[in-house]
Amino acid sequence: MTTLDRPDDTDLLIALRHPLRRRILRLMADGKKRSPRELAAVLRTPLSNVSYHVRVLAERSVVTLVETQPSRGSVEHVYRGAVEAPWARQVLGLGKDDGAGAGESPGSRDLTMHRRGNEDERREQDDLG
Repeated sequence: MTTLDRPDDTDLLIALRHPLRRRILRLMADGKKRSPRELAAVLRTPLSNVSYHVRVLAERSVVTLVETQPSRGSVEHVYRGAVEAPWARQVLGLGKDDGAGAGESPGSRDLTMHRRGNEDERREQDDLG
C-alpha cells in the first residue's frame, strides 16, 4: 500500500474527489494539450462546469497551463495533465503504458463500463479515438 507522504498528495486527493475532475484527468492522461472547450465537447458537459473544474485542477497543480491563445474575442487557456503519482494513476484507472489500471487488461475497462451502462465514458473514448 502506498502512503501519502508529500504535501502535494493532499492537493491531488482533493482534485480526485469529484467525478467530473476524474473524467477530465483521464482524458488528459495522454499528455496532449487540451482546452476546457475541447474537453466540454468530448465530455458533453457545459463549458462553465468543465472550466470551473479545470481551474480547480490547475490551482491544485494537477494540470498545467501551457499556453493561452485569442479565441472568439476572449482568451482560450490550454492545459496539459500532470498526474504522475502511481497511486493517483491507479485511482484513475491508468496503467503505465496502455491506459489500463493495475491488474487490468485494456479490455476489462470496456467490460466494466458496459456493466455500469456508462455511455458517456464509452463515447469519450471513441471521441478521443
